[in-house]
Amino acid sequence: MTSAVRHLTEAGFLGKLYIDGGWRKPTRSITAIVVNPATEQPIAEVALGNDEDAGYAVAAARRAFAGWSCKPAAERAALLDRIHGLILKRLEWFAQAVTSEMGAAITYARRAQVPLAAEHIRVARDNLATYSFLTRCGSTALMREAIGVCGLITPWNWPLYQITAKVGPALAAGCTVVLKPSELSPLSALLFAEVMDDAGCPPGVFNLVNGTGPVVGTGLASHPQVDMVSITGSTRAGVLVAQAAAPTVKRVAQELGGKSPNIILPDAELSRAVSLGVGAAFRNLGQSCSAPTRMLVSRSQMAEVEALAAAAASEIVVGDPLAESTTHGPIANRPQFERVQTMIDVGLEEGAKLVIGGTGRPGNLQFGFYARPTIFSNVRRDMRIAQEEIFGPVLSIIPYDSVDGAIEIANDTVYGLGAHVQGTDMDTARKVAGQIQSGQVHLNYPDWDPNAPFGGYKRSGNGREYGREGMEEYLETKAVLGFYR
Repeated sequence: MTSAVRHLTEAGFLGKLYIDGGWRKPTRSITAIVVNPATEQPIAEVALGNDEDAGYAVAAARRAFAGWSCKPAAERAALLDRIHGLILKRLEWFAQAVTSEMGAAITYARRAQVPLAAEHIRVARDNLATYSFLTRCGSTALMREAIGVCGLITPWNWPLYQITAKVGPALAAGCTVVLKPSELSPLSALLFAEVMDDAGCPPGVFNLVNGTGPVVGTGLASHPQVDMVSITGSTRAGVLVAQAAAPTVKRVAQELGGKSPNIILPDAELSRAVSLGVGAAFRNLGQSCSAPTRMLVSRSQMAEVEALAAAAASEIVVGDPLAESTTHGPIANRPQFERVQTMIDVGLEEGAKLVIGGTGRPGNLQFGFYARPTIFSNVRRDMRIAQEEIFGPVLSIIPYDSVDGAIEIANDTVYGLGAHVQGTDMDTARKVAGQIQSGQVHLNYPDWDPNAPFGGYKRSGNGREYGREGMEEYLETKAVLGFYR
């Protein structure tokens, strides 16, 4: 048991929800077992709420909304500043929790999962300090006002990161929130609730109700006193939330699935483009909705790209996530592990060329949800492995015969969340980026920008997170005509 899990156990937080500024037991005795994916053994039993508990949390958020939304921006920013500081101060606890609940290598949790999550809070604080909630358009005043009570539904793959990407801008905008994290990875959410309490968050402004999607998620989406729902999850889950929200005509922001392309233009520096492309596709063991898991390559360069990709994948160290030498831990849970194994089999059945990897666990690992980093080549655009989101360490190399053909292949999915383009001629790279149907395009592997809006086209969802645009998702626009005379 890590010190983070021990702390949650000794504090009694595992058996409670955080509602209206305090820890309280749920109305019914329903629990979920949290399984460590590296050992396949249970490590915690977490209390789950139901729609009644969600209703109590919504009522608390509704009571708190008037006071919080009227707080000066400087006061809201001060709270965000305290939250940011506490996350960084407790970075090791958060990293241990993420590793325990979803298997991220501890080194990756320390350098990415937790610090990038903290960045969302910092960005929300900084944007709040400079944002104009009142602007002039002729004689009309444009007022941006907090939308109200927000239900936030977050996934298991980036558990803390997706929480802060929603909570930070929502609180900055003046909203109050009810958070429902994934019941598969709830430990970091409980630590975050403790941070909110220790930071002095006013009662009711932030509430946490662990629970399942069909119960608490649906309860929040359908609740008449919830003004907005923001969900990060599968496209299927997003559809269900939108359907539940429709009768109350509330705003629904959805960050859903993806099948991101990575177009390697013929003039790209192949050694860099391919090795970094493999790294990006297998970031978080491929359990990222924007992972570029389709590498599009000029047909004449396929052999060279295959060799470079295999070399890059062979450097990945899959193993005990608590070992400092490990770069990638296990798949986060059994259903996802089985999904990955199934889709690797599908690729083989469809006739794709196996470059490296395959089914089964890597090396001498006898237990744990470990998957072999797998690369297929000569993948056709109509194959399932080229069309379906696998959410694991599986990369498809797809040949193209012209740049226009590459763009056509890139857009030939129901998704449109992220994309990458590699090339030395920036005019061409920019032109290609402009023709890809996705919410983000990365040119030549730039640094992550926490202010860059993130969201999807098509079935990857709607709305945007991160930065200024992320905060504006939680705002309504009011026009007051004749205000300036």
